[in-house]
Amino acid sequence: MAGTVYVTTIILILGVGSQALDLLKATSVLGDPPSTPKVHCWCSSYPNVTFCSWPEPLPSHPTQYIATYSERDGNADPKTCHLVPPGSSSSALTTEPPPSLSEQLWHCHLPNLKLLTEYILNITAVHSGGSSFHLSSFMLEDIVKPDPPVDVRVSPLATKHVLVEWSPPPTWTSTDIFPLKYQILYQWEIRGSPKFNNLGPFENTKAELKGLIPGRTYQFQVCAKEMLGLGQCSDWSSPVKITIPTTKL
Repeated sequence: MAGTVYVTTIILILGVGSQALDLLKATSVLGDPPSTPKVHCWCSSYPNVTFCSWPEPLPSHPTQYIATYSERDGNADPKTCHLVPPGSSSSALTTEPPPSLSEQLWHCHLPNLKLLTEYILNITAVHSGGSSFHLSSFMLEDIVKPDPPVDVRVSPLATKHVLVEWSPPPTWTSTDIFPLKYQILYQWEIRGSPKFNNLGPFENTKAELKGLIPGRTYQFQVCAKEMLGLGQCSDWSSPVKITIPTTKL
């Protein structure tokens, strides 16, 4: 019947932590509401650079987003999150998504978050068919994830030794106050079967690896994590391959 409004509410409580609360609500006015945003948040430079992102839905109705955040225990009004549409460039977007995803993700920049403070994030999707929203809570310390290290270099030192060097992620701007530690992943194959070894943590930006097999090809990658163990390690850096020399240098 014309003018009828259908409302469906789903509440899902996930427990205490970086995703303490996740409420999904869809409201439809004679049509299908937009899909609920699937939101992922991370801090790429503790404590100053925090983003949330979600995929652009499949083409249907033009969708608008309203993004706000607030302190869970505070009395201040919610603040508006700076939105960066898919494919847009922004000075705030210092963390670049992979090329395959850069045209598909919305980003929301949350500046100047407080340490050891729980926040509530609300991402609401609205179009002519209705609305839906994602509501979640997080603490900055739980979502720390640096960008990968850059400029990874591998140099042979002796018949079975290599020197692995790298640079910190340029987006991590406070290495003097909040230093990073690193893991090295190196991989190889034996008769077509993949093998790997994960070493670390290393507090320096170089490490000497010994006992490698001459003539064998190895692939090296490095990840970065906040020194005190906040959050999680970065994605692995771009791989670097090297074949260990069979003669002395």
